[in-house]
Amino acid sequence: MEKVLLFADPGIDDSVAIIYALLHPSIDVIGIVAGYGNVERDQAVQNAAYLISLAGRSEIPLFAGSEYPLTGEVAPYYPEIHGEEGLGPIVPPEGIPAELLPFTELFPLIEKHKEELTIIDIGRSTSLALAFVLQNELMSEVKRFIIMGGAFLVPGNVTPLAEANFFIDPVATQVILTRARPLTIIALNVTSYALVTDDMIEEVTETNYNPFTFLMRPVFDYYASSYQELAPGIKGAPFHDVAAVMASQYNGIFDFIKKDVSISLEGETRGLSIADFRPGAEAGDISIAVTMDYPSFRNSFVNVLKRRV
Repeated sequence: MEKVLLFADPGIDDSVAIIYALLHPSIDVIGIVAGYGNVERDQAVQNAAYLISLAGRSEIPLFAGSEYPLTGEVAPYYPEIHGEEGLGPIVPPEGIPAELLPFTELFPLIEKHKEELTIIDIGRSTSLALAFVLQNELMSEVKRFIIMGGAFLVPGNVTPLAEANFFIDPVATQVILTRARPLTIIALNVTSYALVTDDMIEEVTETNYNPFTFLMRPVFDYYASSYQELAPGIKGAPFHDVAAVMASQYNGIFDFIKKDVSISLEGETRGLSIADFRPGAEAGDISIAVTMDYPSFRNSFVNVLKRRV
């Protein structure tokens, strides 16, 4: 079992990525850090608590992540994509029993598992960056980091150049790009192909496989409808964050290239992820996914979401 600490801002694709991690037989989710992003921090916390409750995993600690970017700006939210509460038409019930731990309580957990720990950040970069700001030496001992963010050689999704996780807090992203090692980036150039289709949802909802089955159809329909507005004719919806969690288990799904990566901090290029892809360019020490085997993605998504627990 691989020990995984998730940083997330649940939203729909983050939530399905958390569900995927909770159901995966080889992933042991040892904690979730919920911060602002697709929704405000308090709603992200409520959504994460709801998923932990559905899983019957009350032992998983839930940590309070960031409320706003290191830039100090007011973060935009995207209810047209994720819904007002972040789960499309699903409204988590009130009074979910969950203890929300202060952010600094995260560090004893990391200390305990650091040499076998994979940290996966599928949300805005702020909370993970703060972990480095507060405990850089400890964070340098973590086994590996995987982040979903950026857009290499493809358009962005919130500006012509930038992907949302990198754009909203580029200062925090630069901290991660500088400090987190070994680091793997799963960006839009592969996650845009991580399409979940209607027939996949039919398959994972054909019977009540697990406590999450009832969520999948309504959240998918809401998300897919949003993407029809964004990209008319798209055959489903890209579940970007699921691909990042999947990368912790199946490197063979992706091909990687090693590059140095930086980020533009301001102006029209804010949030642009920068790497040198010219022939003969020197290699770096950050792994960037450049291709994805879609049939393997599809099979893993369906098989894990159909798992009985």
